[in-house]
Amino acid sequence: MVPISRRNLLASLLFVPAVLRGENEGEKLFNGRSLDGWKAGDHRHSFRVEDGKIVAAGPRSYLYYAGRVQDASFKNFELKVEVIARPGARSAIYFHTHFQPHGAPAKGFAVEINNTHGGEGDDRGLRKTGSLYGFRNIYRPLVKDDAWFQLHILVRAKQVQVRVNDTLVVDYVEPDPPVHLDASPAGVLDRGTFALESHDPHSQVAFRNLLVKPLPDDLAMATDERPVVDDVYRDLLRMNQQGFPVVDYHTHLKGGLTLEQALASSRRLGIMYGIAVNGGVGFPITTDAGMEDFLASMRGQPAFVALQGEGREWVKLFSRETIAKFDYAFTDAMTFTDDRGKRMRLWIPEEVGEIPDSEQFMETLLDRILGILNHEPIDIHANPTFLPDVIAHDYDRLWTPERMQKVIDAAKANDVAIEINNRYRLPSPAFIKRAKAAGVKFSFGTNNGDPNLGRIEYAVSMVKECGLTPQDIFIPKPEGEKAAQRRKAT
Repeated sequence: MVPISRRNLLASLLFVPAVLRGENEGEKLFNGRSLDGWKAGDHRHSFRVEDGKIVAAGPRSYLYYAGRVQDASFKNFELKVEVIARPGARSAIYFHTHFQPHGAPAKGFAVEINNTHGGEGDDRGLRKTGSLYGFRNIYRPLVKDDAWFQLHILVRAKQVQVRVNDTLVVDYVEPDPPVHLDASPAGVLDRGTFALESHDPHSQVAFRNLLVKPLPDDLAMATDERPVVDDVYRDLLRMNQQGFPVVDYHTHLKGGLTLEQALASSRRLGIMYGIAVNGGVGFPITTDAGMEDFLASMRGQPAFVALQGEGREWVKLFSRETIAKFDYAFTDAMTFTDDRGKRMRLWIPEEVGEIPDSEQFMETLLDRILGILNHEPIDIHANPTFLPDVIAHDYDRLWTPERMQKVIDAAKANDVAIEINNRYRLPSPAFIKRAKAAGVKFSFGTNNGDPNLGRIEYAVSMVKECGLTPQDIFIPKPEGEKAAQRRKAT
């Protein structure tokens, strides 16, 4: 994990905007009766005033603030808006933009509103409410449709913070100089007005209590850290903008790493995390009650919550009902019992011992992997193709095309994603290309044993080398379709 200074972490966590403190909540942008002070481009009838709120529902259109407050030109500000989205709706709030008579805003940034929209075309609608669109995306919905929630947008110099119901979900600091990519939204932190989006006739979103508090133009950021722009930074930004679910689905709170630190890293790097708890024989949690406690501790957090099953016994320790309460479940074949009854953990050389016949070992390992894929209620196969140190140097010879294909076929048949693992740099490009051709999905995962989460560098490199697209990447299944719900116990 990129180091975070204690002062900057505390500044980010402890700074409370004035609108949240109830101090001078700001000036009204909407009078509750008419669209005076607002100006629409195309399809102006997509917006109407109804019961003290602005309703957006109609052909794609944008409603720009053009009123008297700050002469509709804002650099630093706090914006507070109450929003309600109907089922399947999508919209956005733009800032630092300018009026466009036709089409979408040509400049500025958008904060996404999307709890359950399914996307369109190649866009799977993954960017959820609170996302700073294309720069810092949120992939787990934090609010429900048909319920009012609050969006808070705070801009100070080159820093943008977004809160959903007071939960900080975005903390973006613009590099110096800004990074421009071919697919980049026209976003440079500068100044401009606000705009509301009507996304489509089937998306109904309403806005009320739009309050803005202009802040001094010379206000400094809450941090003195600017991101280091290197190839990985550019690649992650490009993936965010192209619609990849940029999620590290295999993150542990280990080695002193706290949830607060992990979330701060997520906001800064633009990588969302799936926080995984280990459950199984020899691990702290071995009961449904223990899992329920962990789930309760993660409720409302801007992160996915995952169960990592340990050993082959985990399926008997936890009920399917409890497993299904997690966003997803995963396991690996790194703990198994061989045909002679020897239980071993493959990452511990002393437990593995000598392997006199590597071919026989591979057949046993392959049998255990296929058993996991065919019978255990998992959504992701983690640490795939891992080999013990004593034979790891023979990876390319031992993982023959035939063995790879058997694993791939079982993953495809059971709708199990294959993890691209950052810690072990697995699986090989040859495996990934073969799995992509078969239509298998992939997840990104670190499997950290300490506070260093990295930046999913191996996954980023495999996306490029193997030609992966956003459609190739795993996203957690909706309720009722998780592995623990659709696969029968065996």
